[in-house]
Amino acid sequence: MEDLRESLKVRKERAVLMGAELRLDADGDELAELTALAESAGAVVAGRFQQKLKNINPRTYIGKGKAEQLAERVSLCKADVVIFDNDLSPHQIGELEKIVQVKVLDRSELILDIFATRAKSRQAKLQVELAQLEYTYPRLTRMWSHLDNIAGAGGATTAGVVGGIGTRGTGEKQLEIDRRLVNKRITELKRQLAAIDNRRVREIAGREGRFKICLVGYTNAGKSTLLNKLTSSSESVEDRLFATLDTRTRQWSICGGAKILLSDTVGFVRKLPHQLVASFKATLEEAVNADLLIHVADVSNAVVLRQIESVKSVIKEIGCQAKPVLLVLNKIDAVSDICQLEMLETLFADAVAISAKNGSGLERLEEAVIKEYKGNEVLLRVGSYQSNGKVQSFLRAHSRIVEERYLDSYVLIDAVLGKKQLPLLKKLHPSTLEIMQS
Repeated sequence: MEDLRESLKVRKERAVLMGAELRLDADGDELAELTALAESAGAVVAGRFQQKLKNINPRTYIGKGKAEQLAERVSLCKADVVIFDNDLSPHQIGELEKIVQVKVLDRSELILDIFATRAKSRQAKLQVELAQLEYTYPRLTRMWSHLDNIAGAGGATTAGVVGGIGTRGTGEKQLEIDRRLVNKRITELKRQLAAIDNRRVREIAGREGRFKICLVGYTNAGKSTLLNKLTSSSESVEDRLFATLDTRTRQWSICGGAKILLSDTVGFVRKLPHQLVASFKATLEEAVNADLLIHVADVSNAVVLRQIESVKSVIKEIGCQAKPVLLVLNKIDAVSDICQLEMLETLFADAVAISAKNGSGLERLEEAVIKEYKGNEVLLRVGSYQSNGKVQSFLRAHSRIVEERYLDSYVLIDAVLGKKQLPLLKKLHPSTLEIMQS
């Protein structure tokens, strides 16, 4: 069975997709997302097979009869790999491979493989390697006594050996890899990522006092396009799953010149492997420390409601469920069914409908962000020396000036300011600051 995983080419493997659920939805294509994931990994989808299960078979997940039907479909399609839209146990993978006679991958292993091909920075490569070792290796070692290499295209180590889908990624190339060596590698990866995490924490701490917004959402929902549009950046944008693995933070000028920080993070997906959530902790730290989350949803997708719920689930998993969230309905220019957009706007009355691609609705988005940025407003009186230009500049950029009075070298300014900006104003040390009306 070892040859099943070691003899395949990297690209254009012919794949049969298998979806087995205890409940099948009549709305939409259950295997549409798995199809996109498989194609992102470089496979050619040669066939699709679905089954509604009454019970999960502990030996083969789908039952012996269905497994034999799947083997017939694999033979008919001349497939090289079967990809399940489920998470399988090592024993189930081994038993299925005996029946279908080709490599079998589950959903999580496929996603890990895609992340391996997308990782560019040292941090992302370390994170993917850690997730792969914690997830993939224990499963492989239960099926086979050894593995000659766990390696992949462009890995963080010198290995960089090219394998088939499910074998790409970073790792150690050795004649034999045992659990002791893998555990040692995992410990070293965690140490290196902890050092990166500590540096990121210091970077975030240095942004104290700045209003921070984090873009979150399903993969390929248009977060990077929105980041570019709002901040006049030119970050790489691709129409594919998991195009962005590294956090990118840019400055966004709103509200007459106020500078806020806008960050783009890795996209989410349904049933995101928890190993990835854990290993990408440093990357997701931007969301944890944000003052506002902008949840970008692709309204042109037929299963957008399911995607919105999946993102909410990941937000909760990383501990951000208490943070304010602004839902943005993106890609309104690509909506084929206007009734779906109207339904979403009814369901999510506070959401903002936009097209990040052509700029439609971005003014409404900025207004919604400014409202969150300011919070409830207060009327205050600030006394300062005229030479203190920082205080006057801040008030002109962040508040609505009601009255200014100049007394010799002193100035009194009555202004309406958002409560969330009060701490920033106090840091500028005005001589007097009196809240007149809340």
